[in-house]
Amino acid sequence: MRGLAKKVGVVAGGGRGIGAATARRLSEEGAAVVIGDINQAWAEEIAVSIRSGGGKAIGMYLDGTKAASQAAIVKAALDEFGSLDFYHSNLAGGTEGDVDILNCPENVLDNSFAINTKSHFLATQAALPVLLERGSGTMIYTSSGAAISGNPIQVAYPMTKNAIHALVRHVARKFGKKGIRANGICPGVVMTEALKQHLSEDFAKAALAALPHTRLGQPGDIAGAVAFLASDDGQWINGQVWHVNGGSVLRD
Repeated sequence: MRGLAKKVGVVAGGGRGIGAATARRLSEEGAAVVIGDINQAWAEEIAVSIRSGGGKAIGMYLDGTKAASQAAIVKAALDEFGSLDFYHSNLAGGTEGDVDILNCPENVLDNSFAINTKSHFLATQAALPVLLERGSGTMIYTSSGAAISGNPIQVAYPMTKNAIHALVRHVARKFGKKGIRANGICPGVVMTEALKQHLSEDFAKAALAALPHTRLGQPGDIAGAVAFLASDDGQWINGQVWHVNGGSVLRD
């Protein structure tokens, strides 16, 4: 891809799964990466593996639901690599206890909102001033196919993920003339480490049977899309939410 070499970016939630695959892909394309995760050991582990392969990366603790922690990871990118070109806001979770509208406790909604909406809000507040000062940059947010699929189970997670789409469009519309691009990605069923731990064989078979594709998703599928959006090849893509899902949701 064009224009990723020598760029600097943050991958929030980069210790495992989609985030880790994305950090590796960005490094392979020549970018320097700051990997943040609530599990600092995971983030540092991925960074070490990237450096051992000749790439540039550091890992650090990130609590994306805290403004100070978001500010710290942006500062780390500037201190370590001298710049910031893109921020991949990839935090997700808080699904435990999220059943349906009549069986979702208030604390579950609050937790889902903090992880799946507030973290992206705070990431934008931390990164955007730096990108505006340099006159260009890209925000890339991980949403979910659950945001638009109308699943009868879970209510808080789809609601809070859907809010990211409004954030994408706001940032693109408000700051596009100042060189800022904002886009989102809605993954389908992606076989991350966490999903493999909780996914039954029957569910996997059913998901694949319903999919107009030959396989379920892999973290690298999403990583490729993020890398494209961060690269110069994606310069004319702004305000979009891409569904990278093997065809599980067919829509314009």
